[in-house]
This record gives sequence, structure tokens and C-alpha cells, in this order.
Amino acid sequence: MSDATRPNPAQAPKGAEAPKKAKGEFARFVARFLEDRVALFGLALISIIVLLALFAPLIAPQNPYDLARVDIMDSRQPPGAKALEGFTMWLGSDGVGRDLWSGILYGLRISLVVGLASGMIAACLGLCVGLIAAYFGGRIENVIMRIVDLQLSLPSVLVALILVALLGKGVDKIILALVVVQWAYYARTVRGSALVERRKEYVEAARSLGLSHTRTMLRHILPNCLAPVIVIATVQTAHAISLEATLSFLGVGLPQTEPSLGVLISNGFQYMLSGKYWISFFPGVALLLTIVGINLVGDRLRDVLNPRLEK
Repeated sequence: MSDATRPNPAQAPKGAEAPKKAKGEFARFVARFLEDRVALFGLALISIIVLLALFAPLIAPQNPYDLARVDIMDSRQPPGAKALEGFTMWLGSDGVGRDLWSGILYGLRISLVVGLASGMIAACLGLCVGLIAAYFGGRIENVIMRIVDLQLSLPSVLVALILVALLGKGVDKIILALVVVQWAYYARTVRGSALVERRKEYVEAARSLGLSHTRTMLRHILPNCLAPVIVIATVQTAHAISLEATLSFLGVGLPQTEPSLGVLISNGFQYMLSGKYWISFFPGVALLLTIVGINLVGDRLRDVLNPRLEK
């Protein structure tokens, strides 16, 4: 092959460099994340919890939602006792005869669904509100941020408690209440990052080219604001799970026929002083491990996405 027909590397299409650069950045991100053993432990813990929740119908010996399979004669059995159906209740049973191991597995499903669903909806809402406030500024920004300040000044538990009490019990009602509680955190975070990006030259270039406001915000500003949002999302997911458990513990979350971790802890609270600790203890441990795992992963993501915080 002559020199005239040989391909020149310098003439390679520039569009091919973007995927390679993205892959390189992602590989460095993964490598830095995996350097921390504590973060690896949190990631492994969350992975196990998610797998247990996903395969709960195959793992759990009892469906705690099926009242026909729950026998009151199995109530308050200690860990390792035999149920009337023949299976072993390794973690004991609660006050109505539900197998605690089965109840925890199904309760984890509710906690993860509530945490992820409320976090995703609140993130989408907060992203839109924060971008609009930062991009347009002026009176629009003042009105939006005053609403955000008002929302953040109120206790999360109190707001969620009032909303659930008004809306009623149910997973959808809890998700709606948690969205109302969480969206302001995303809005303030995105607004702060978007204010910095709005002053950069590429935004002025996009405006000069006549791009629409929506395209400028979503295609150019938003991708540069996602790093802090990812960190906030992990923290708020753990907060949503703990808040759902709190509402269920107070009796305004999920009904007794759909036991979440908070309901299971609440059911055993009255038996704590009588020595039947396992009814509240094991669901409490499951809730604690879930929140700790998410927070460990979130702390490492914060360090990786913000190199200034790297130890």
C-alpha cells in the first residue's frame, strides 16, 4: 500500500474520539471507586439486599401478604421454631404469626421501591425547577427559591406525616408524600451548579446559535450538573427508606396487611419488655444495613465525583 492510499490517523473522524473518551472516563471512575474497601463493602451489601428483595417470592417460605397462610397459632415464636406448615422460622415470628424472614424479604421490596421511585420522581421535578430558576433568573428565580426555602425550613417527618394522614395509607400515597418532601433538595443543588455553568462560554455560544431554551438547558447545562445530583440521590434514597419506616412505625404508612420494615418493627415494639426482642430486632437490623450500605456507596461517590474531597 502506497503512502497516498495509507489511512492517516490524524484524519480519523473526531466523532469517534468521544466514545473512547467517555469509556476512558468511566473506567477511571470505576477504578477510583473500587479503591475504597469500605465502599466495596457497601456496594456488596446493597447488591445482596437487592437480590434478596427481587427473589423474595422464591426464597421466602411464606407469603406474608397471604392471610390465608398466616396462622395465629404461630405468633411470637422464637427464632428456630417450627411453623404449623412445617418450615423453620429461622428469625421467629411476629405477633400475628408471620414468619419474620419472609416479612423482612417482602418488606425490603417495599422499602427499595418507595426509596427509588420517590427519589427518581423528586429528582426529575427538582432538576426541572432548579434549571429553570438558574437559567432565567430574576423574578422567576426569586419565587422558586423562596418556595424551596420554605419547603426546606419545615421538618421532613412532620410534612410527610401530615400528607400521609390526609391522603391515606398505601405505597402510592407514601411515594407522593416523599416526593413533596425531597424535591427541594434536588432543586437547590441543581440551581447552584447551573448558576456556575450558565456563566460559561459554551452557554453563550449556544444562545448565539439560536438554540431553544429547552435544548440549551437539557443538552448543554444539565449534563454538567449531574455529578452532585447523583450524590444527593443516594443520600435521599436512604432518607426516603428511613422516612417510610418511620411513617409505618407511627401507623400512618402501610396497612398491617402489607408489612414493611417499619410495620414489622412497630408490631414488635409492644413485646420488647416481655423478652420477645426478635420481632423488632431483626427488621431493625435489616433496615439499618440497607441505610448503611446506601450511605457508604454515596460517600464514596461524593469523593470520586469531587476530587477535592479525596483523602
